[in-house]
Amino acid sequence: MILPIVAYGDPLLKKKAKDISKDYPKFDVLLENMFETMYNAYGVGLAAPQIGLPIRLFLVDTSPFSEDEDLSKEEQDALSGFKRVFINAKIVEEEGDEWAFNEGCLSIPDVREDVFRKPKITIEYLDENFESHKEVFDGLIARVIQHEYDHIEGVLFTDKLSSLKKRLIKGRLTNISKGKISVDYRMRFPDQKKRR
Repeated sequence: MILPIVAYGDPLLKKKAKDISKDYPKFDVLLENMFETMYNAYGVGLAAPQIGLPIRLFLVDTSPFSEDEDLSKEEQDALSGFKRVFINAKIVEEEGDEWAFNEGCLSIPDVREDVFRKPKITIEYLDENFESHKEVFDGLIARVIQHEYDHIEGVLFTDKLSSLKKRLIKGRLTNISKGKISVDYRMRFPDQKKRR
């Protein structure tokens, strides 16, 4: 089932999410719905807060990036096969010199800005079978993970922009929060919730 994506301005997107346990109700259905929702919106990642759930869960599928002809064959291959579920994740280390990449977000449609992040991360997480992992990722995979991880920490990519950039996009962000935007996937705007 395709779920509505929570839009910028909803207070849930600014809250730190809570850990979950393996007895979380209908977990397999939730994962299926999240993947379906993400693919329907042409996303490469989706975090539970973006569908209205304040839990530490996100998923990533970087396959769409593998078609970028500016990348090496090795990078394309790594991106094409990368599909993961991250539960109760914790980034334990970020390394390297920060680099800029133009990011967007399904909760903030039609806004893209350069965000600086470190290129290499070490992350501890549970997979969809609640088995424990500690792995190192770098490049675009690390960046997508960092972006989704920020969601479970209550941080949006717009929070990482300079005050000047924030002022420049303020009007567009206000329009998103008021639902004054046209998107080709289901969204839930903060004002809609109040009217229910």
